[in-house]
Order: sequence, then structure tokens, then C-alpha cells
Amino acid sequence: MGARKNAGPRVRVERGDITRLAVDAIVNAANEQLAPGGGVCGAIHRAAGPELWEACRPLAPCPTGEARITPGFDLPARFVIHAVGPVWRGGAAGEAQALAACYRNSLDLAARSGLASIAFPAISTGIFGYPLDEACRVATRAIRDWIKDAGPDSSLQDIRLVAFDMATELALDRARLAILDRPSRS
Repeated sequence: MGARKNAGPRVRVERGDITRLAVDAIVNAANEQLAPGGGVCGAIHRAAGPELWEACRPLAPCPTGEARITPGFDLPARFVIHAVGPVWRGGAAGEAQALAACYRNSLDLAARSGLASIAFPAISTGIFGYPLDEACRVATRAIRDWIKDAGPDSSLQDIRLVAFDMATELALDRARLAILDRPSRS
């Protein structure tokens, strides 16, 4: 079996606990204060230990759509990229643009840091109320566009979309198949 040509990152969907992944970086669906919270954010902070909150404090506030990076501390992941997603307000308040910016800015930060692998949760689909299917479509479009813009020489080679439950896994997989597994229209 020959070596895989570098055609850019491989994007895959998987179900599991993002806090247990041994990747270069996991993405935290953060709040603007980068404080421990509920959902995936709380799980990441608990698994990383109290040092994560201490590392986040001087980086806050982090505006919606932006991202910050910290060490992973007690996590198997070397780093945590904290991305602040939008609160769903009905869809006419720039939510799609802000959510796409979370993914782009996280990928940019990972690539600038020379990372090879990154794992994303479904940002904003928990307590921020973003409709699951729409959020998954926005995420996969943002990733597709980032890969196209970054080209094949990016350090990132493994992009994972991680679902905690079956409904999220199915929504992510539908979006990946519809958007990433067919040629984009230019």
C-alpha cells in the first residue's frame, strides 16, 4: 500500500467523548469569558483540571466567532482551542457567519501552531440553541472552504467532527456527505 498523497486534511465524523481523544487539539465550545460551563465546555474543563481555567483567564474575553489556544493539561490532547459560538436568535442575527468564523478561526489557529490533528464538537448546538442540522451544514461548509483556501501544504491532516450522541453523529454525517464528499461549486 503506497503513501497517501497530501490532498489536504481528511475529514471524518465519529461518536465519542472528545475529552478522551489523543489529537493535537480539541475545540472547546466556549463562552466569551472562557470560563468552565455546562455541556462540552464543562466536560473539557473537568477533564483538563483547574489549570485550564487559570490559563483561560488572561485570554478572556473572547468575542463570538473568535478562538484562543491553551495547553491541554490533563487531557490526552496537547492543546485546547476555545471557540465562542453564537447564541441562536432565529437565524437573522448573523449566526451562520459567526459559527463559520468559529471553525475557520480554530483551523487557522491550529495550522499557525503547526498542529496535524484537531477535533471539533458541534459548536453552539447545546445550550446556545443552534438548530443541529443547520449548525452541521454551516460547520462542514466552513471546513470545506478552509481546506480549499489552505491548500494541500497545511500542517493539518486530520479533522474530526465528534458527536456525543447518535442524533449529532447522524446530522454531522449527513452534512459531511452532502457538502464534503461532493465537489464544491465555484
